[in-house]
Amino acid sequence: MLRLVFMGSDAIALPALNWLAGSGVAQVVAVFTQPDRAAGRGQKVQANAIKLWARERHLPVLQPEKVGAGERQQLADLKPDLTLVMAYGHILKQDFISTPRLGTLNLHTSVLPQYRGASPIQSAIACGDSETGVTLMRMVLALDAGPVAEVERVRIEALDTAAEVEAKLADACVPLLARCLPAIAVGAHAFIEQEAAQATFCRRLEKTDGVLDFAEPAEVLAARINGLNPWPGCAFAINGQTVKLGLADALPASATPGVVAGTDAGGLLVGTGQGTLRLRKLQRPGGRMLSAGEFLRGFPVAPGTVLPSAPMPPLVGPVPFPRPRG
Repeated sequence: MLRLVFMGSDAIALPALNWLAGSGVAQVVAVFTQPDRAAGRGQKVQANAIKLWARERHLPVLQPEKVGAGERQQLADLKPDLTLVMAYGHILKQDFISTPRLGTLNLHTSVLPQYRGASPIQSAIACGDSETGVTLMRMVLALDAGPVAEVERVRIEALDTAAEVEAKLADACVPLLARCLPAIAVGAHAFIEQEAAQATFCRRLEKTDGVLDFAEPAEVLAARINGLNPWPGCAFAINGQTVKLGLADALPASATPGVVAGTDAGGLLVGTGQGTLRLRKLQRPGGRMLSAGEFLRGFPVAPGTVLPSAPMPPLVGPVPFPRPRG
């Protein structure tokens, strides 16, 4: 059985960890995860889901602020056959990556070489893709550029948000690992180099990414709204209040860009550069995300209202985005 060290900081990895725990293929001997952080409305310092999973199983938990020579020695002392990384949040150096006997693998939530980088789930939805996946790859120093073992693909449905696609991808890790790990354990699984010329890159999302440009087509706007739900979320200001948008789709009928055209049974209708954007879920400050009908009963928006519009920062590019400061 493989001695496996897991490195991750997000609940998306829990299905994979639960499978590993009962697989008979690998024994998780320790977990590296981010330090406890303040979270929630009260900003209380709390452990993440990965630490809680490990503590329930009485596993060693290491939470360095940075991964350096000391952490590399801690890893070596565990004598792992393999390290598996998913949504960890720290950059790893080559000597750390190379420490386990079989190296370090990464579960990346895109069909590589598409969407290398920090926001592959949101970017795939925002770009209007109908499919994405999770890729099992060897970790190398270059960003998400290592050779690929296999991919497990999932559908992106028309009204899927990032939260829903993330859940699908979390579950997709299980059959992917079940297929690959037994062969990797005995050195019998081939890894295929990525086509670097086909690579695209996404970046860490910011709150400022939630603006909308109503001169864009309705399909583009709907995809962005759904892709950026739940975070950072798209929004607009109206009557001095910021209204957050939770779900949208596109209709073919044309209307003046940025102008509220009325409502239908599905939502609030807004004109765009091509077609009409239908806002299906909205949220006012301090409130809950509501269906458009419920929202408009307490927050009416008159036909003819002009909504603010702003250029939308690009989420995806042909080269890596500059690393943000701080």
